[in-house]
Amino acid sequence: MNTSASGSSANSSVEWRDVKYGEIFDQELRGLTRRRKSDPRCTVEDIEGVLQNLYIMEGADWYGRGEVQDITMAATIAAYEHFIAEWKAERG
Repeated sequence: MNTSASGSSANSSVEWRDVKYGEIFDQELRGLTRRRKSDPRCTVEDIEGVLQNLYIMEGADWYGRGEVQDITMAATIAAYEHFIAEWKAERG
């Protein structure tokens, strides 16, 4: 029995999740950065408001989004949290 083949299969089944999470996280950060630079009226409070709505959407998973959408939601929320923390750290 070749355990490395089955181990490789298990790794690849987890790896796509990590890749997807990273892609979504990076995409959201780029979008938030663009918004902040291009919209002088955008405030950290605006971004916090969107984050609060994301929390509500995350909790409203009554019928199940599926694994890809769960990963997307988690990465999006993490990106917003990261962006807000960085912005607030800049402000002191």
